[in-house]
Amino acid sequence: MSDPLSALLTERDWLLADGATGTTLFNMGLQSGDAPELWNADHPDRIRALYQGAVDAGSDLFLTNSFGGTRARLKLHDAQDRAYELNRLAAELGREVADAAGRKVLVAGSMGPTGEIMAPMGPLTHEAAVEMFLEQAEGLRDGGADVLWVETISAPEEYAAAAEACGKAGMPWCGTMSFDTAGRTMMGMTSQAMSEMVETLDHKPLAYGANCGVGASDLLRTVLGFRASGNPRPVIAKGNAGIPKYVDGHIHYDGTPELMAEYAVLARDAGATIIGGCCGTTPEHLRHMRAALETRPKGEAPTLDAITAALGGFSSGSDGTDDAGPTRERRGRRKARD
Repeated sequence: MSDPLSALLTERDWLLADGATGTTLFNMGLQSGDAPELWNADHPDRIRALYQGAVDAGSDLFLTNSFGGTRARLKLHDAQDRAYELNRLAAELGREVADAAGRKVLVAGSMGPTGEIMAPMGPLTHEAAVEMFLEQAEGLRDGGADVLWVETISAPEEYAAAAEACGKAGMPWCGTMSFDTAGRTMMGMTSQAMSEMVETLDHKPLAYGANCGVGASDLLRTVLGFRASGNPRPVIAKGNAGIPKYVDGHIHYDGTPELMAEYAVLARDAGATIIGGCCGTTPEHLRHMRAALETRPKGEAPTLDAITAALGGFSSGSDGTDDAGPTRERRGRRKARD
């Protein structure tokens, strides 16, 4: 199994991932309710521009435009029978951009949740989920993805199904979950539970971590939880650029490039190895993140007070681990940023 990501991780202390796919595509004219994956066929130049923006900003890897590329999600747009094709195109366009970068840049095949509830709580069986993820994984593999990238998962059962599909496709993979409910995923997973769960999988991820969620502060608290678990596997941090606010009919993320530079350094110091942004993160944010990671020396793991002073307060008083993870230090006066 070819594994360029592990090779790159042996050469570098940290890697910069990309930013937001949706934010960038909406800025290019994507309408709410449209399927971004259709643009892989209908507007390939825009997808190349999406990828090129991350490369020009200094990203070492970028995710393909295939987040909603499972048959289940494409069915909402009557495109379920194009799942393999659209995923292959997403990776092929990425391969073009990465190969022309003039430096080593990896193409990560994005695989988001199916949007269906897994059994026993819902109708989606493990076998059906594996089949859907496998169709997507094979398209991304055949299009030239270096690694598969499962993201924004809430249920451990769905994470396990994606892992099995990646194994069946013969591909290395990474996988993140979204911790957006008082330090837990929507289905109740904590950072500690995820750290334990990934080691039980037959086909383990090269790296695991968190993406999206609430804000950058919450995500870093989750990263500290991963490291508190003792699992030495590389950790991914892809936090949102601030907090979403509704402004003039659009969702706007209030995180400045300077704030995301602080986030990137804190994420590295907290123990993350692969650092990027999620919703609201533009190439301008990424440029500041890259510059900060390159110029600021590594420090000690930040306290929770240091995180809130730099990035703002947490959305909840708990990190979800019920005192099993990091707890707030109360030395000094807490400062919050709007």
